[in-house]
Amino acid sequence: MQSDKEGGDDGCPEECIALSDFTGSGSDQLAFTSKDKLLVHAKPSSDWWWAELHGVIGYVPASYLRPVGAAKERDEETCLEDPWQDEEYFASYGTLRLHLEMLSDKSRTEAYRQVIFTNSASLRNKVVMDLGCGTGIISLFCAQLSQPSVVYAVEASSIAEYTRQLVKQNDCEEVVTVLQGRAEETELPVQVDVLVSEWMGNCLLFEFMVESVLLARDRWLRKGGVMWPSSAALALVPCQAESYYAEKIAFWEQPYGLDFTPLQPLAQKEFFTKPKFSHLIDPSDCLSAPCDIITMDMYTLQVEDLEEMKGQFHFCVERSGVFHGFTAWFTAHFESLETEGATVELNTGPNSEPTHWKQTLFMLDRPVRVYEGDSISGSIVLHRNPIWRRHMTVTLQWNINSSKEETDNCQANIKTFTLFTLTLMNNSSIMLFFNHCGSIFFMQCGFVTYMHRQKVLTLPLESLDFFCVCFFCICVHRLEQRVSPCGGERLTKCLINGGDQLKISLTHPL
Repeated sequence: MQSDKEGGDDGCPEECIALSDFTGSGSDQLAFTSKDKLLVHAKPSSDWWWAELHGVIGYVPASYLRPVGAAKERDEETCLEDPWQDEEYFASYGTLRLHLEMLSDKSRTEAYRQVIFTNSASLRNKVVMDLGCGTGIISLFCAQLSQPSVVYAVEASSIAEYTRQLVKQNDCEEVVTVLQGRAEETELPVQVDVLVSEWMGNCLLFEFMVESVLLARDRWLRKGGVMWPSSAALALVPCQAESYYAEKIAFWEQPYGLDFTPLQPLAQKEFFTKPKFSHLIDPSDCLSAPCDIITMDMYTLQVEDLEEMKGQFHFCVERSGVFHGFTAWFTAHFESLETEGATVELNTGPNSEPTHWKQTLFMLDRPVRVYEGDSISGSIVLHRNPIWRRHMTVTLQWNINSSKEETDNCQANIKTFTLFTLTLMNNSSIMLFFNHCGSIFFMQCGFVTYMHRQKVLTLPLESLDFFCVCFFCICVHRLEQRVSPCGGERLTKCLINGGDQLKISLTHPL
């Protein structure tokens, strides 16, 4: 498979315009400002392109650029169709995989249950809105524990059909009303006293469901009403990650007695330019005490505040070790409605019971040994993608200061990480869609199946990996082009095995 893709269709550089500022984190990355025009020479991956600015060539993040001219028009048309990627996003919540994961998260679910139980007296006869209710677990807690007058359970995905059944099955239909639709389009007959939602994502903000919560707050929460969570904070700590570093980088030093170190820069770019989600850090790997770097008051936070959120940090190293990166997590707080009632906290950090969010690891390009008494200070910026509204970048800037000669005193280190939505499908399925043709591939129960019109072909997977599956799909597609008048159209979307979204464009007939 050819990895490099030329900038333009004719092999010529493609002119692109920068959507926002970017500061490169290494000598091989270009720095640019908003509205700069760059020439893209190659597109080695969907995330990083090889571009030129003012005669200097380097890597640039693809999400920061938009093609100009005719290519720009095509790109804008594509982006504006669904900049929120709602079709794919809500489709992922239409299956049970994510709901099983969330309901199995006892820390998360019990936190909401505790909030409702400890505030049951104050919730009696109140109007509650459960935004993004999923299977309706929070709404059912409200109905059973607090006797509200009504709970409006709002859910945009197709799981809402089953939520209605669950409400009826648990004899709560007189209290809980399930409304299927996006929060921005939902109509309620009255204002609500309580707006509750489980909107938090990785790094607190990722996927930006919080915007829907804020819009619902401004539209439906009565004056003096209650938000749950009431506040939230993003925490950060410098850390060790020896096993992950060994797995992704040190591995190449001498596999099978051979020197593969020339692959280490490639491995660093492939594995460390994005954060590692679902990371479980051992508390002993924290090099200092964590600190809250971004705090959010859900009563005063505005939608426009989400475009860029900044924070500062200063850590005093409490134990000597190797500084591999930063680990982030969040806490959410639920204020009490009862007199002298205690605030309930949902903590996703390493000193609490693990949640389905776990933690998020941001790896440095080069680990640094630090010693007790050293300081690590800097800043963090969470920048929302101006086009793809569920995506964002995280830029970390840090300095290490020490009086010890053994410590590398680093000045003005900076690194940007991209966080983008992974299209989530059923764990056991792979689906590939062809424009106009309506061809579908899916993998289930150890087989990959191709369906188009009246034709169905099935192949045992056995030990086949994804690339073998793709090869099978392409072979069948080539056969289809010979017998179908719609041959030669582009393969536009591939939804892969429970998570990763891959976009493939076949510009020439196979």
